[in-house]
Amino acid sequence: MKTQTQNPFSVAGKLINSPFPLLNLLSYIFFFVFGLTFGIILCFHYKSFSFNLQVTNGQFSIFTSQSLINHNQPPPSPSSSSSSDPTVDIVASKTGRVIEWREFIEPPTFMHGMNDRELMWRASMAPKIREFPFKRVPKVAFMFLIRGPVILAPLWEKFFRGHKGLYSVYVHSDPFFNGSEPEDSVFHGRRIPSKVVQWGNVNMVEAERRLLANALLDFSNQHFVLLSESCIPLYNFSTIYSYLINSTQNFVEAYDLPGPVGRGRYSHEMGPTITLDQWRKGSQWFAMDRDLAMEVISDKTYFPVFKNYCNGSCYADEHYLPTFVSMSSFGERNSNRTLTWVDWSRGGPHPAKFIRTDVTPQFLERLRGGGDCEYNGERTNVCYLFARKFTYNALDRLLRFAPRVMHFNR
Repeated sequence: MKTQTQNPFSVAGKLINSPFPLLNLLSYIFFFVFGLTFGIILCFHYKSFSFNLQVTNGQFSIFTSQSLINHNQPPPSPSSSSSSDPTVDIVASKTGRVIEWREFIEPPTFMHGMNDRELMWRASMAPKIREFPFKRVPKVAFMFLIRGPVILAPLWEKFFRGHKGLYSVYVHSDPFFNGSEPEDSVFHGRRIPSKVVQWGNVNMVEAERRLLANALLDFSNQHFVLLSESCIPLYNFSTIYSYLINSTQNFVEAYDLPGPVGRGRYSHEMGPTITLDQWRKGSQWFAMDRDLAMEVISDKTYFPVFKNYCNGSCYADEHYLPTFVSMSSFGERNSNRTLTWVDWSRGGPHPAKFIRTDVTPQFLERLRGGGDCEYNGERTNVCYLFARKFTYNALDRLLRFAPRVMHFNR
């Protein structure tokens, strides 16, 4: 006997046309319920797939493609997908998450998973089109290179108050420091991914470059100032902001110093990339514009030489930037002076510290106007915008005199 394979649809047809009406009705209901149930299960099981029916050469084809929606991500907010602000554009990522393009010009968080090499590469990107496609207010990046907390934070809080949107704060502290700042503090959440730093070691320059790179991720930052936990501002925010934003020069101290603490720190292994006559010394506390900051974090020629051969008593933080800037095309636009005042009159490897009794209105006034320098081609007595080293026990007197002497209330 020949075995025949019967089509299930033909079987259903025979049952429906049989002489038993009740059996016909039950068979019809069975196939209807079975088909409906199967369809519902299929829809729920493949809800992440879309089905397309296509007719090609008279034949039907079904194509499935997996949805780009990531169900672990929250749906985009209405403000992300549509906005009345014409300056807001969006980019859809491969995960389906809608990203505001402002995330590319001002990162929403400081903590990231990039290592230093990845960070420098990302921060070195610069647009070829100089005009910004959005309303941009230039900001000054205040970068604090510290070990633990910002001990003079209350003074800086007064300094920044009322000027939101004109500045950014970045803090590089010891990675093992686990203190926290109040949520209403300008320092809250401003720590960048940091590494251990030793005084006089080349890793201090690495920390400076790390601060610059993180600050460069925000395209609105146009000037960058390096500060320590013992630094204070000598003027109010408006004065310092205007001084930096309107400057035509950078402020990296650089000079040629004969003797053991100058040229004596040079290693001949640095040649021929860096020669003795190109070796410079200066303060590590700088202020620079965005163009120079980009060059510093992108340097693959001179910094590796310092990293390999400036060890021990070389003190890279006092020589790398002065030497690099003097050798580069930025030397012509460098003032060769620092904006941070320190007192070296007492001698020794470190500048003098100032305690509570040192802080008087007369002392602060002398620091504010006791210089003679050039600013944008004209002589001025406003040569220092910051000063160090002030101890924590000097804070109460600084807070008392700041409104009157530094005009923080203006």
